[in-house]
Amino acid sequence: MNQSITITGIDEAIVNWISQEAARRGIGVQEMILRLIYKGVGVERETSPIPIYHDLDALAGTWSDQEANEFLAAVSEFNRVDEKLWQ
Repeated sequence: MNQSITITGIDEAIVNWISQEAARRGIGVQEMILRLIYKGVGVERETSPIPIYHDLDALAGTWSDQEANEFLAAVSEFNRVDEKLWQ
């Protein structure tokens, strides 16, 4: 279904922003407006898959039990609440 919609009453600042943003992205004004509409109504979330990154995969699960325990001991102080700060 290919429908047309006419929008009136848009101020010049919005028109300028849309034009500039479209130029910055290297797309046409109509495409920019469609992307804004899709984003606004949530269609973008339904059609765009959440990217999966693998840049930290080599680090996952590489600590020995001893290294993990040493790390937890080193940061355990961060879990302590300083009562003086809450008075």
